[in-house]
Amino acid sequence: MDVFYRIIAMLGGLSMFLYGMRVMGDGLKSCSGGAMKAALAKVTGKPALGFLLGMLVTCMIQSSHATIVLTVGLVGAGFLTFRQSVGIVLGANVGTAITAQIIRLMDVESGSTSILYLFNAKNLAPLALIVGVVLIMFVNRGASKSAGTIAVGFGVLFMGLISMSDAVSSFGPSLSRLLTAFEGNYFLGFLSGAAVTAVIQSSSAVIGILQSVASSVGVRFCGVFAVIIGVNIADSISAYLVSRIGAKPEQIRTVTVHVIYNVCAAVLISLVLAVLRGAGVLGDGLWYRSLDSGGVANVHGLFRLVPAVLLLPLSGVFARLAEKLVPDKPLDAEDQDIMENLRELDSHLVTNPALALDQSAHLIGHMGDVALHNYDAAVQQLFDYDPKRTDRIDQREALLDRMADAANQYIVSLSPYVTRAVDNRSQNFQIKVLTCFERVGDLAQNILHDQQRLIASGKPLTPAAQEDLKGTLAAVRDILALTVDVYKTDDMARARNVEPLEEVIDDIIEVMKARHVDRMTRGICDVYSGIQYENILQNLERVSDQCSDMAVYMLGRDDLSISGQEHRYLHELHHSGDREYGRLFRDNYHKYAGALHLSEDGSEINNP
Repeated sequence: MDVFYRIIAMLGGLSMFLYGMRVMGDGLKSCSGGAMKAALAKVTGKPALGFLLGMLVTCMIQSSHATIVLTVGLVGAGFLTFRQSVGIVLGANVGTAITAQIIRLMDVESGSTSILYLFNAKNLAPLALIVGVVLIMFVNRGASKSAGTIAVGFGVLFMGLISMSDAVSSFGPSLSRLLTAFEGNYFLGFLSGAAVTAVIQSSSAVIGILQSVASSVGVRFCGVFAVIIGVNIADSISAYLVSRIGAKPEQIRTVTVHVIYNVCAAVLISLVLAVLRGAGVLGDGLWYRSLDSGGVANVHGLFRLVPAVLLLPLSGVFARLAEKLVPDKPLDAEDQDIMENLRELDSHLVTNPALALDQSAHLIGHMGDVALHNYDAAVQQLFDYDPKRTDRIDQREALLDRMADAANQYIVSLSPYVTRAVDNRSQNFQIKVLTCFERVGDLAQNILHDQQRLIASGKPLTPAAQEDLKGTLAAVRDILALTVDVYKTDDMARARNVEPLEEVIDDIIEVMKARHVDRMTRGICDVYSGIQYENILQNLERVSDQCSDMAVYMLGRDDLSISGQEHRYLHELHHSGDREYGRLFRDNYHKYAGALHLSEDGSEINNP
C-alpha cells in the first residue's frame, strides 16, 4: 500500500504540473495573444525570421504544441502561407526547451541570506501563488488579472514539481535500476520516452519528470539521451494527430513538416553520437556522466537547438517533401473560380491604378456572388438542415474573408500611385463595397448559427413563423441579388431601386416581429425559439442595410453632394415626396407585403 500512495502522490504532482503549465500558458496568451498573431502574420518568406518568431512565441506560452496549433490556424485562415510556417515550426521546437531551463531552478542551492535562495522552488512557488492571488482577488484590473493568472500557474507548476520530486525520491533504488537498464537498450529508452509523451500529451511534462528523477536519484547521460529523443518524436506526432483533424491540405503540410523535421533531427543526433562515441571523442567520462536537473535541461536544449540550426537551411527541402506527401485536394468549380480571381490581382499593375482598380472591381463583384451563394445556403438550412452544407458554408465564408483581405490590401497598395480624383473615389468606393459584401457573408453565417441553436434546443419555429419568414427571406434575397447585379453592371439607374425595397423590408420586419410577439403571448410560440426568430429577422434587416449602403456609396461615387452625406441623403429621400421613389416603394410593398397579408398602411388583412 505504501507504494500505491507514493504513486498517487507522484501522479498528483504531475497533475499539478500539467494544470499549472496550462494556467500559466492561458495567462500568457490572454495578455499577448493578439501581439503574437500579429507578429506571426508579418512573417516573410525568410525561414530565419520565422525560426526566431516561433522560438520567441513558444518561450512565451511554454508549449511548442500550442505554437504549432496557432500556426496551423493562421495557415488555415490565410494569414500565413505553408512555406512561411516552416521556419516557425523549427523555431517552436527550440523554444519549448526553455521550460526545462525554468525547472532547473529546482537545483538552486544557497544559504537563506543569499538572493539565490529566493529562486529555490520551495520558496519561489508559494511566493508566486501569493502574488497571483493578490493580483486576481484584490487588484483584478486590466492586465493585472492576466499577470495574476501567470503567477498562479507558475506557482502551481512548481508545487507539482516539488510533489513529484518528493514522491520520486522514495523510489530511489528502483528508479535508478530502471534507468540504468536503458543504458544498454537505447531502443527501449526511446520507446519509453515516446510512450509516456503520447499518454501525457506534453513533452515539457515528461522532461519535468526526468528532471525530478535526476534531482532525487540522479541519472546518467547514456541512460537518458534515447528517452529525450523519444520524447521529441512523440511530441511532433501528437501535434500532428491533433492538428490534422478537419484541416486543409496546407495545414496538414505544416504539421507534417514538424514530424519530418523531428525524425531528421533524431537521426542526426543518433548518428553524431555514434560517430563521436566510435571516434573516442565522447569518452566514458561524458558518456557515463551523472546528470542533475540542470544537466537534463542542457541535454534537452542541445538536442533541440543544434539540429534546428543545422537543418534550418534545409527548410525548403522539408517543405517540398511535405507538399509531395500531402497533395492538394481537387478544387470544385467555385473554389477554382475564386483562386483564379485572386491570382488576377497582379502586383505589377499597382503603378497603373486605373488597370489595377479594374482587377479589384472584378474580384469584389465575385465577392458579391459568393456572399449571395452563402445567403442562399444559409436560408436553405432553415428548412432543410444538412451538416455537409454547414461545412461548405463555413468554407465559403473563409474564402470570402480571404478575398476581402486580398482585395483590401491590393487597393490600399495603390495609394502611392493614385493621382487622379476619379481613381481616388473608385478606390474609396471599392473598400466600402468589399466591406459590405464581407459583412453579408458574416450575417449569413449568423443566420445559420441561429438555426443551429434552434436545432440544439429541440424547439423549432412554428409553421406560422416559418411561413412569415419565407416572405421576408424572399424580399431580402431579391434586394441582395439586385445589389450584386447593380455593382457588377455599374448601373446607376437601377442603383436607385435598392433603397425603396430596403424601406419596404424594414416595414415588413417590424410587422413580423410584432406578429411573433403576439404568438408568444398567446402561447403559440416558445420564448426561446422566439428569441432566435428575432435574431434571424435582425440579421435579415442588417443584410438589407448593407445593400442600401452599397447602393448609396455607388451613387455618392459619382455625385459629390451625396458622398460623405449618405445618412442625410437617405433621410431627405424618404421625406422628399419623390414620385419615382414613391412608385417603386408601392410596387415593392404590393409584391412582398401583399404576400404576407399586409395592407398599404401596414395593418394585417389576415393574421395567420
